[in-house]
Amino acid sequence: MFYSTLSLIVVSLAACTALEQAPPSAANTQRMAERLQQIAHNQNPVSNIYLNDLRVEHFSSRQELLSPLARMRGRILLARERLRAGQTQASIDEFHQLRPELEQRQVRMQPSLDMLLGLAYLRLGEQVNCLEGHTTASCLFPIGPDGVHADPHGSRTALDYFATVLEQNPDDLTARWLLNIAYMTLGGYPDQVPPQWLIAPALFVSEYDIGHFPDIAPFLRLDLVSLAGGSIMDDFDNDGFLDLMISAWGLHDQLRYFRNQGDGTFVERTQEVGLTGITGGLQLVHADFDNDGWLDFLAVRGAWQGIDGQHPNSLVRNQGDGTFADVTEAAGLLSFHPTQTAAWADVDSDGLLDLFVGNETFPGLNDVHPGELFHNQGDGTFVEKAASLGLAVEGFVKGATWGDFDNDGQIDLYVSRLMGDNFLFHNRGAEPAEGQPFADVAGRAGVKRPHESFPTWFWDFDNDGWLDLFASGYHYNPDLNAGDVAADYMGLPTDAERARLFRNRGNGTFADVSQTHHLHKVLYTMGCNYVDLDNDGWLDLYVGTGAPSLRSVMPNRMFRNAGGHVFQDVTASGGFGHLQKGHGVAVGDLDNDGDQDIYAVIGGAYTGDTFQNVLFENPGHGNRWITLLLEGTQANRSAIGARVEVQVETAEGARSIHRMVSSGASFGASSLQQEIGLGQATAIREISVIWPGADEVQRFADVPLDRAYRVRQGEAALIPLVRKSMSLAPERDGAHSPAHN
Repeated sequence: MFYSTLSLIVVSLAACTALEQAPPSAANTQRMAERLQQIAHNQNPVSNIYLNDLRVEHFSSRQELLSPLARMRGRILLARERLRAGQTQASIDEFHQLRPELEQRQVRMQPSLDMLLGLAYLRLGEQVNCLEGHTTASCLFPIGPDGVHADPHGSRTALDYFATVLEQNPDDLTARWLLNIAYMTLGGYPDQVPPQWLIAPALFVSEYDIGHFPDIAPFLRLDLVSLAGGSIMDDFDNDGFLDLMISAWGLHDQLRYFRNQGDGTFVERTQEVGLTGITGGLQLVHADFDNDGWLDFLAVRGAWQGIDGQHPNSLVRNQGDGTFADVTEAAGLLSFHPTQTAAWADVDSDGLLDLFVGNETFPGLNDVHPGELFHNQGDGTFVEKAASLGLAVEGFVKGATWGDFDNDGQIDLYVSRLMGDNFLFHNRGAEPAEGQPFADVAGRAGVKRPHESFPTWFWDFDNDGWLDLFASGYHYNPDLNAGDVAADYMGLPTDAERARLFRNRGNGTFADVSQTHHLHKVLYTMGCNYVDLDNDGWLDLYVGTGAPSLRSVMPNRMFRNAGGHVFQDVTASGGFGHLQKGHGVAVGDLDNDGDQDIYAVIGGAYTGDTFQNVLFENPGHGNRWITLLLEGTQANRSAIGARVEVQVETAEGARSIHRMVSSGASFGASSLQQEIGLGQATAIREISVIWPGADEVQRFADVPLDRAYRVRQGEAALIPLVRKSMSLAPERDGAHSPAHN
């Protein structure tokens, strides 16, 4: 509901009074909160397709003003908006009332009315059984006995409509996929699926048994019901336990902070730490930008919304006293663009972290939003220098990742775009021989594709000391459906963009090994991150999938890295395949037991497309490990960009494991401490660290296994960290109730 002019004046006067009375840090936060509130009030539900509850209200109020034909079209629009707003039964009722008039006028709809009704009934079943009657098996693909709907009405009715669509068009893969899903929810898959429409269960069997990762979010009250958003897993209060910062992209969705109590439980401290009023944010990225020893973070806003998405990002400073403050304006970062991605790095090796912000320019619009590079001045402020550095990229930017791909000591930048070639900006140093410091070498390096891409990251997946690159495919279509995913599973042709895995050749170029390494797949990745699931020293990857369309019912996927040679789908065996939309993914050792756990935000873009977030607890695999918390002194305090090599002895001989300090992928933020699996190592021969901007290599010999250490730049010895391990959710047998917030 829009505020009246008088109410806005009252709100503004109250805010001004509060600002005058608040301390500077609180006043800055309150000013941003007021700015965000104003932006939310000014949004236009006619042009912004994601404000579905407001669109229902708006279109409902206009029906009597329209001609009969226009009224019918308006009712179709209203019914679809009700579905997107989560008013599913009202949507179904409207569609049923419309059917006689549609048939009389011979109106053809895309998608058809039968498809929309099938989808609405399937969604109704999800709401009743998976949201209101949520269990950790709800919507977990392939759906087993524990995930079968207790109330079968929605899915059972949906079957009839999907069957009707298939009878009219047997090649409709979306209807076929959704029909198989509906049978799963009823416990009738595969036996009751008509043979001509069955998608074989053998296609979903894991290629390796990784062991089940239980979702313990409900027992920790971390199963927040929300829309798409970001997540950070890291230690914000320096007590040795990883905390969680969680966002959701709704204009009124409060950023939330959960402190790890160190006893297997979490407690929300959002209000106590001063974050009240900091709302929205599709993605979060963190770093210690002011080198004071306390982790700060950035929340980005406005993505996907075009002209309606000119929102400010928020730079939130950790004040080290148990509180946070929004310092965006004071730091010189206040600007207004639709933003999906941002990434921290020290671009000029001065020991200060700079910030690249990738903004979105929609194709065909004159509203241009070039990328920004905020150079850290070292006094808490930044200066924007993208144009002078050669980084003022334009396009529909969806992902950004930093990494020194040619091992020359200078950090480079990869930028992925939806509907456009990607960029690889080679850092030629502060004073290049000619031109700007950064030059695009994506064409020469062979990494311009995928043409439609989204999340991306640098990593060393084959442990050869050279950073490789992953860029996942996507497809920009507001009505995106799961048909392409079904085609990929079934080995049928599809025009959908596929993921790319690029192996670094060590000569400035990359080889596309997507097919040989079994990642040339249709994934439609949004949130994502890499993780070492079994502590074998090889990095695996988790992708959250989907699109705004409610037809994009597709599983989130997990792939295990088998020795750097091939990636095995372990989605089913690990229990990772949520059918709801997957967004920000954060990885870290939450219980200090030496292996990595996974938190993921699950929820869509439309206001009614909410779902519970998940926390996958690593069951352990018996492999050895080492945890290293790097602390720069000459380099940036967070050590972002540092390279680590761990040389170990095994029964088969020596091997090296390589890592780079970062928060991981471009959509999700993992712990900056390096949690390194060592496989069946018998001893650590040496740990080597190359610090950003430093020429020398820091070495530590004969380090004990299964320990945690602080690595301080310039110090000769590792500093042992006393880390208490714990059992997450020790009372999970029923003492904790789900957090249906």
